[in-house]
Amino acid sequence: MDIHKNARTTPLSRMLIIERLNGGWSVPDVAEAAGITGKTVRKWRVRFAAEGAAGLADRSSRPAHSPTRLDSQAEQEIETLRRSRMTGPAIARRLRRPLSTIGVVLRRRGMGRLPPLQPRPAVLRYEREQPGELIHIDIKKLGRIDGVGHRITGDRTAQSNRRAVGRGVGWEYLHVAIDDRSRLAYTQLLASERKEDATAFLKSSLAWFNSHGLAVQRVMTDNGSAYKSHAFRDALLDAGVRHKRTRPYTPRTNGKAERFIQSSIREWAYARPFTSSAEREAAMHPWRHDYNTARPHAALNGKPPISRIARDNVLGSDTTSRCAAWSASCWPNAA
Repeated sequence: MDIHKNARTTPLSRMLIIERLNGGWSVPDVAEAAGITGKTVRKWRVRFAAEGAAGLADRSSRPAHSPTRLDSQAEQEIETLRRSRMTGPAIARRLRRPLSTIGVVLRRRGMGRLPPLQPRPAVLRYEREQPGELIHIDIKKLGRIDGVGHRITGDRTAQSNRRAVGRGVGWEYLHVAIDDRSRLAYTQLLASERKEDATAFLKSSLAWFNSHGLAVQRVMTDNGSAYKSHAFRDALLDAGVRHKRTRPYTPRTNGKAERFIQSSIREWAYARPFTSSAEREAAMHPWRHDYNTARPHAALNGKPPISRIARDNVLGSDTTSRCAAWSASCWPNAA
């Protein structure tokens, strides 16, 4: 139990009181030395005599008996009304009880707020059986860089002033595509999240996955305007790929892309200070290479995404040559 910051005694000092009494000190002398009253000294002496060292610990201040507390039937009635989504004041008027009493009961039963009344939806985890069956696509907006920013310095003053006068450096957009089965990922930094760039990324990502033996069958996106455009639809039709959309306001449906974006931000985009957007983009390629070929993935039993790609799908027949060929074919300019 936490000790009050102004407490005069603690279990250790109470034991010292007992030791001094056993050493022949008088109650007034012990009280004066500890800065407490004689009554308090005698209280701890009695508790120690009855319970030993355990009696010197703090006790709950909750009363042993609460004669005015509502019985279980009355509390159950309040809970039933609450589950019908009635507010506290409405329940108080209905039962003709003080609002404070209703509030105490609701908080005690964990029903002080409405969200707990709704059962949380079951967590549905799924994974396609073969690589290429489903590709998740999403976009993350990143601020452009023209120097070390507020995430490192903690100073937003200059940033706010520049935006106020219309001199902000603007945004760039991280487009991501990740395979549902293998977690193999492809990324590009583009100038916008509009249909032109979204469609261009779709084509390049399909070509990238196809070059590594993954015949993409389905693409899942959210309901952004770019993904609902005719250009995006036509690109999917030309490639013979089905389009699946997430349920509105349900980002967890596209959770693998969301999780990959979190990893990208934490391990690459904001992992260290960059002096320019170009420098950050250059660091993206080796990080993505490491993610795909070496970084352990919790959902893959500690193995990298490349471990789930069939050997025939990648140049080379053994692990070493496969990783080397992968690196050379995907990132010829990566340092």
